[in-house]
Amino acid sequence: MSTFSELGLKEEILSALIDMGYETPSEIQEKAIPQVITSTDDLKAFAQTGTGKTAAFSLPIIQQIDVENSNVQAIILSPTRELAVQIGDQIEKFSKNIRGLKVVTVYGGASIEDQTRKLNRGAQIVVGTPGRTVDLINRRRLKLGNLQWLVLDEADEMLNMGFKDDLDAVLESTPETKQTLLFSATFPREVEAIARNYMHQPVEISAGTKNTGSDNVSNEYYVVTERNRYAAIKRIADVNPDIYGIIFCRTRRECQEVSEKLIADGYNADSLHGDLSQAQRDGVMQKFRNKTIQMLVATDVAARGLDVNNLTHVINHKLPDQNEAYTHRSGRTGRAGNTGTSIVLVTNREVGKLRPIERKIQKKFIKKEVPNGKEICEIQLFKLVEKVKSTEINTEAISEYLENIYTQFEGLSREELIQKFISVEFNAFLEYYSKANDINDNRPARESDDRGKRRDDENMSRFFINIGRKDSLTPPRLMGLINDQNITNNVEIGQIEILDTFSFFELDKNFEKETIDAFLANNPEFEGRSVNVEITKKRRSGGGGGGRGDRRPRRDGGNFRGGDRNDRPRRDRDNNSSDFKGRRRESRSGGASRVQNKSWGRKRD
Repeated sequence: MSTFSELGLKEEILSALIDMGYETPSEIQEKAIPQVITSTDDLKAFAQTGTGKTAAFSLPIIQQIDVENSNVQAIILSPTRELAVQIGDQIEKFSKNIRGLKVVTVYGGASIEDQTRKLNRGAQIVVGTPGRTVDLINRRRLKLGNLQWLVLDEADEMLNMGFKDDLDAVLESTPETKQTLLFSATFPREVEAIARNYMHQPVEISAGTKNTGSDNVSNEYYVVTERNRYAAIKRIADVNPDIYGIIFCRTRRECQEVSEKLIADGYNADSLHGDLSQAQRDGVMQKFRNKTIQMLVATDVAARGLDVNNLTHVINHKLPDQNEAYTHRSGRTGRAGNTGTSIVLVTNREVGKLRPIERKIQKKFIKKEVPNGKEICEIQLFKLVEKVKSTEINTEAISEYLENIYTQFEGLSREELIQKFISVEFNAFLEYYSKANDINDNRPARESDDRGKRRDDENMSRFFINIGRKDSLTPPRLMGLINDQNITNNVEIGQIEILDTFSFFELDKNFEKETIDAFLANNPEFEGRSVNVEITKKRRSGGGGGGRGDRRPRRDGGNFRGGDRNDRPRRDRDNNSSDFKGRRRESRSGGASRVQNKSWGRKRD
């Protein structure tokens, strides 16, 4: 393995790396740094989460920056505020010995005026989220005419979060002579499309195998009923007393509920989600890095790009909406050569959803049994014994009390004394688990408690929109269209269903009126078509075939067959909502009539 000095880095950078404790480069650093220093070719770089991508792209840029030129020479785009701040901080540390090099980080949720003032004072490197970057470009506050390097970090996640239009806008504002560096943990088709459209014969390097999970992470799953998800998390935490990890939830609401339950049950936990202010998010992350918080409950967007080492566990409260997201979740642990465990909680009918993830990460999930009360009590008991045994005695502090203490315990045998001390700490724990039931769900799928039926979320409203697959609509594009209406900063997007000529999406029911009003006021168009949005009733679940497949809407008792742009559900005259009569027929041929079910999180800056 080479050293950083052998990669061609100058002394000012090497001394900063030594101060930061960097000794030898990671595989992606070893491959990317000399490539960027010695070539102006565009670069596609694959590396799993936690392998040192920030240094891989920032060190060669710092090496070549012209500090005498105050124009923006490099811009680095990242999907979230946390990751942008993290990258900016790292670059400042890497370049601390280079006089005159300035870095500015721009992101939403912070004062755009402050960021503009910093840009006006001059900065050679800008790190930003796509939305705020586009805003500054449109205001002519960020000028990229002299740009030499454009870095797309976590490109897959930026596309998943609906930033495609913003990325297009930034890319179109940059000179053709720039060098584009695309770094990603996975390379879905959308990322490949970015590379085809905006990169010229890029060199491709890879650290590890594309779209796979880390070899340092054990992937495990537990089968439980829906109502026992939280109980399973408690038992997993209790059977791992030294757990230090992230619990991933699909929505902000689930995130808040799980964290509140953990806190109420006495765990050192907190939540990280989009409803928190930037100051609150920073405070939570500081406590988590200091290990004041043992378990962080977070949504995918909020936890994106967190740089926290030595995490022992990642727990998936529910499976992510996209298979690619599992790679990012599990990559939070097993970093920098450490080992970790990624746990998925699934119901009986969700077990089949693990197979596509296994194919993507090229790893097998190991089925585990949720531990019973006896197992947990045994582990906790000996953890307590170990803690007592390893406790240092401050004889000087307690010496004046010892004579009285010995008198109080006079008459107790050594065995009785040990039992009493252990019981003081352990009795409440033992009582809690003394009557604990087995919460594993080992019944056949057809006997599971939900009978294969979909559980509708009563907190979400369903909307009809008159565009579909034939209009080139995709879930990210629909999510972007919704976000463009500026309904509210915190609206939650649920399930999205794309059909041939129309589609459906779910939003927080508290914003029904705001959503309809926003679409009416903005009168948006999509691919030249005027967009119409209506509220529709939730589709009925189950029936007939025991919940098999998706069911297509019928109108006036007849089947939809695809067709013209007027295909849409009837409007209910009484409550301005729509209803579906009958069922949806699943296409056995796998043709265009099959419904695609995907859920997508909301774009956040």
